Order: sequence, then structure tokens, then C-alpha cells
Amino acid sequence: MTLDRRSLLGWFGAGAAGSMAGPVAAGTNPSAVSFAHGVASGDPMPRSVVFWTRVTPADPAAGDIEVVLEVATDADFSRIVHRSSGLRARAGRDFTVKHDLDGQGLEPGTDYHYRFIANGVTSPVGRTRTLALGALAEARLAVVSCQLYPGGLYNAYDAIARLEQVDAVVHLGDYIYEYGAGPDDYGMETGAALNRLPDPPHEIVSLDDYRRRHAQYKSDPDLQAAHARAPFICVWDDHELANDTWNTGAQNHQPDTEGAFVTRKAAALRAYFEWMPIREPVPGTMGEAIQRTFHFGDLASLMMVETRLQGRMRQLSYGADMGFSAGPDGRPVPDVAAFETLRQAEDRDLLGPAQREWLGRELATSKAAGRPWQVLGNQVVMARVAGPDIAAMATPEAVAGMLAGLSPEIRAQVEQAAVLFSHGLPFNLDSWDGYPAGRERLYQTFKAARVRPIVLAGDSHAFWVNELKDAAGEARAVEFGTSSISSPSPGDALGEFPLGAALAGTNPEVVFCDQTAKGFVLLTLTPESARAELMAVSTIRTRPYDLRTLKAYTVDAGAAGLTEG
Repeated sequence: MTLDRRSLLGWFGAGAAGSMAGPVAAGTNPSAVSFAHGVASGDPMPRSVVFWTRVTPADPAAGDIEVVLEVATDADFSRIVHRSSGLRARAGRDFTVKHDLDGQGLEPGTDYHYRFIANGVTSPVGRTRTLALGALAEARLAVVSCQLYPGGLYNAYDAIARLEQVDAVVHLGDYIYEYGAGPDDYGMETGAALNRLPDPPHEIVSLDDYRRRHAQYKSDPDLQAAHARAPFICVWDDHELANDTWNTGAQNHQPDTEGAFVTRKAAALRAYFEWMPIREPVPGTMGEAIQRTFHFGDLASLMMVETRLQGRMRQLSYGADMGFSAGPDGRPVPDVAAFETLRQAEDRDLLGPAQREWLGRELATSKAAGRPWQVLGNQVVMARVAGPDIAAMATPEAVAGMLAGLSPEIRAQVEQAAVLFSHGLPFNLDSWDGYPAGRERLYQTFKAARVRPIVLAGDSHAFWVNELKDAAGEARAVEFGTSSISSPSPGDALGEFPLGAALAGTNPEVVFCDQTAKGFVLLTLTPESARAELMAVSTIRTRPYDLRTLKAYTVDAGAAGLTEG
């Protein structure tokens, strides 16, 4: 179908903030307000949902703003089921408001409309849905990740907002990016052309920086429309803090100039919890421990794991960790054996023992309850993916022709990678391929729980369909990786070079890979089957755009593999 630029907010009564008569509470900020960042809901349960908004006051220095939340079963709010008064938008939380209606009038498996009211102004209206209890015939999830604001328009979010049915949006991370607005910063070639420039214009480090970046992303009308359409279930990946984060540092954090990593992490996480519709950490627990489970009736359990800040060790890199020696012709030869000793080290992990044990219990509990589907909300690609051996793909003349159209900089990078990939080395060391011992421990957790889950993955800016196997060659799971909403894909820089097809042709676990399309995965679960549709938008640079199903794959309940169609 062809879609145009019309905003979806009007569908939810959210075309603009309206006025509503009512006095301003005594002792609160009386200034004019607006709801410039929309509304959102998240972390749905059978009788609870987290509701979120941000109130923008004309005079932030005038104090707190009293806010009211109304929840109804109809868009006209003639059947209000709950009204929470006395909520406060405070400067200490950047005037964000988050309220968890737990056991306060919400019923399982029910659609609701909600809105906020402050100083006589009514917010846009959002829709949400509680999780079902008992028998459930179908659940439909939109799976998204990686939405670089300068990278392009959020056409995929516009498409999600228009879906006739979507029970939840599962966000696998990279909701914001930390980079600045310099001409060489990530995505800025497109950002400059579309006038989508990061705010603030420098790399974000402080609490104020992270708050401003979240505010900019949530100012996008398509993202607002998607939030207003359905509850989000979110985890962070690395860019909510800094590129290639691990538990004690990040590739894109320089302590000498950017201060202590723990200080930056605290700022990033505080802004994340302020600006996202996610439950607050339980007092006395680690703020990093956002792993949690959502049960969709008797049909499925969704386990969201956290793979950055708790158990992840530092990533290896070919630049820093690969040794070279001179070959017979004087050219450098990589010391693959020494590098593989590092990569295969038994202690390398992403989850850590505590989270893995938690996941094992959750999987076993879901299986014992008779649910046919266990779904893992995981950030990075899990399949074994070796980089393509370009020399083995075609004749030297054909390879030279494929590389001829690349820029000198990109061509040099491809030629360097080709040397490494000719030895069967991984395509991406930040993925589970950089932690093979930890992946094998996870597969044994699947085996012990007697499940073959559906693994969801983001991060890679590419579509993936993978059949996962353990070291013994036994089928352990199927994996559906979603491409980005707008972040550049590796294939974008390679012109006509068929990177996705090369990866699928090189790796037995990879059934399908597309390294250029942008969009989301639409996952539909029934008691009999799980169907994943790879939904691609035709462009992220303009409107109108087309939405199409790039590929679709089905897994039958109890089966080890998948079929196309």
C-alpha cells in the first residue's frame, strides 16, 4: 500500500493538545503548558500499564505542575474507568510524568484510551492494551530497533501506527544515539539533507545532554503516533549510553575527556527511566537489571534480556586484538590462532550467571504452564555469522568489478575485512559471535528448560532469519532479526555488492539476510504457529512511501525449523 504524510495522531484524537476547563491546583506552577512530546504507555500486564507523558511549562522555574490521568474504554471518555489526580510533573524529573496503574480498575485483555490534563490543557489521546489471562487465540507484536534521528524519516513508525491490530511494540534498543552534529558524525550526510540535526549538536555526556536528546527523538510525530497506538516493551542497547558499551566501559567513551564512565552511565540511565514508559527499578535492586517477563495469556511468554550493563565483557576488535606477523612475501598475516584463543575463552559472556539462571527459570515456568511459545527479546544477533569470503564468491575480475564502484575509503575497509574473513572469522564481534562460550551456555539453558524459543534481535540494521544450533549441531532456536527504523545499514555503503546474499550463502545458520532494507518485524503468534513478516518501507528520505512484506517465515508449534511463506 502507498502511504502519505498525513499524521496518525488525529486517529487517536491527538491532532493537537486541547483545552479543558479546570482550576490550577494551589501551590503549583500556574504557567501555560503543552504536551509537545506526546503520550506513551508501556510494560503492560493483565491489570496494570505504565502511562507516560512530558509536560512542557512556559516557565520551568515556577515549580511543580499538577497532572491528572484519565483512562477510559472509549475514545470519547464517556466511560472513564480510572482517574488519577495529584500527579506531579517536577523539574527534578525533567517534567516527565509516569504512573503505573496496578490493580486500579484495569481488566485483562482490554483496550483502553488515556489522556493527561494539566493547567486546563488536555494531552493527545493514546491507546493501550492490557495482557490477556487464560485462553488467547492470537498475539501480534511489532518488533523494532535502531532509530537514528539524522538517519532518516520514521516512516516505519507511521506504518506501525496504522496497523489494524498490534498488541505491543517490542523495542530492542538504540532508541536514541549519542553522536553529535558534525559533518563527519554518524548519519549526518542524510541528517543535513533532511534538516534532522541532533540536539544538542555535540556528543551527549551529561544528564542535561541525554534529556535533550530524548526530548528531540520524542518530538518526532511518527514516533509519537506509534507510542499513541500501542504499549511499548523496551530494553536499551548500547547507544542509549555510548557505542559498544560493556559493563565497565564503552568504545565511544574516553575517560580522559568525558569523565568517569559510571558518572556518564548514571546520567544516561536516569534520563532513560525519566523519558521511557518502563517501570522504575525496584528499590534495593540494580538499576541495570531491566530483564523481565510478559505473559500473553496461555499463548506466549516474552522474556526481555539485558545484554550490555550487567554481564557483558569488553568486545574484542580486529584492530586492537588481532596480531599480525610478516608472511613469506612480506605482507602482514593475521595470527588467527591467537585471536581465536581470546574469542573462545570460557569466561566470555553477555548475560552473566545471575541473569542466565533467571532466564532458565522463566523459560521452564512458561513451558510448565503449557504455553507453546517462548520469545526472547534480545539485543544483538545470536547466529553464527562468518564474514563473507569475497575471493571465494566469484572470479578475481568479478570481485574487482564489485569493488570498483566503492569510494576509496570504503573499498580499503572491504579489502582489509576480506583478508580476515577469508579465515572464517566473525562478521560482527559485538554480537553473540564475540562471546561463543556464553552463547553455548545459553543454548544449554534452552535445552535444560526443554524449549526452542523464538529469538528476536536488533542492533545490526539488517533483516535476519536464522536457524540456531549449538556446538553439537542440535537445533536450539529460530531467530528473527529486525532491521533499523532509520539507522544506516552496512549494505548501504557497499553499492551493488550483495552483502546480505553473501552472508546467507556463507553461513549455514543464516536462512535469509537483507542488509539494506529498513522497517520492522511483525510477529503473529497463534497456538499452532508463529509467523514473522519482514516489513520494509521503500524509503526513509521522503513521503509518500510504500510498505511491503519483504519475506515471511512460519514456525509450527513443536517444530525445530521454519518454512518460507
